[in-house]
Amino acid sequence: MFKFIGAALGFYFLGRHFFGAMIGFFIGTAIDNFTVIKKQITSNGGSTEDVFKYYQQRAGRSHGDFATMLIALSAAVMRADGRVLKVELDYVKSFFAQQFGPQFSSAHLQTLKHFVNGGEIPLEQICSDIKLRMQVEVRIQLLHYLFGIAKADGHVAEVEIQLLNHIAQLLEIPKVDSESVKNMFYRDVNSDYKVLGIESSATEEEIKKAYRQMAIRYHPDKVAQLGEEYQKGAKEKFQKIQEAYEGIKKQRGIK
Repeated sequence: MFKFIGAALGFYFLGRHFFGAMIGFFIGTAIDNFTVIKKQITSNGGSTEDVFKYYQQRAGRSHGDFATMLIALSAAVMRADGRVLKVELDYVKSFFAQQFGPQFSSAHLQTLKHFVNGGEIPLEQICSDIKLRMQVEVRIQLLHYLFGIAKADGHVAEVEIQLLNHIAQLLEIPKVDSESVKNMFYRDVNSDYKVLGIESSATEEEIKKAYRQMAIRYHPDKVAQLGEEYQKGAKEKFQKIQEAYEGIKKQRGIK
């Protein structure tokens, strides 16, 4: 029921475009799916229903549920370094409260708990499903969100970097974009150049050109159709591009 209501609202409020109806349909489908999950968990005493298997069943029929995919990837990053911290959980809870509304946070958290405490997460299948429905700009923003989880405790561990690099490859995010996002969170002496997708030996003209290209590619308008939390992340990412450029200009004495 909610998927049809969502499609109608998305069409009306997002400029009466078909893409708006698609976004509304996906969100409505997520609500319907979480409602079913909640009923199944309740009817089985809260312990016998395997949400992980439920995701696999849904993936086989309809390429999965985007909210569930997002939760599974979040859980993979949270447990990558062998410990799940409260600050990471708070980061994820804040994101989902913004994206799907606080009224659905209980169902989201039940699913997150299952993935955190469960077995191996099928990253290949999940990322394949995401590629089918999300344009590259949105996949890049998703990677930015996942790096945010890793950095929530103030440090991105090497094992987290390895996992996030793997996810970026599975999502077929261009190398220059994945390196740019990584260096917004994981800094070294050449990070400003890597954020702009160039080498430290780049000429002044190459630096300016790279900045212009990245400013266009990472502009928040690229994900304007998504929720408030995505918009927040997009603006932060765009700001990092500007900060990297200003840092290089200062270092090089570029006007």
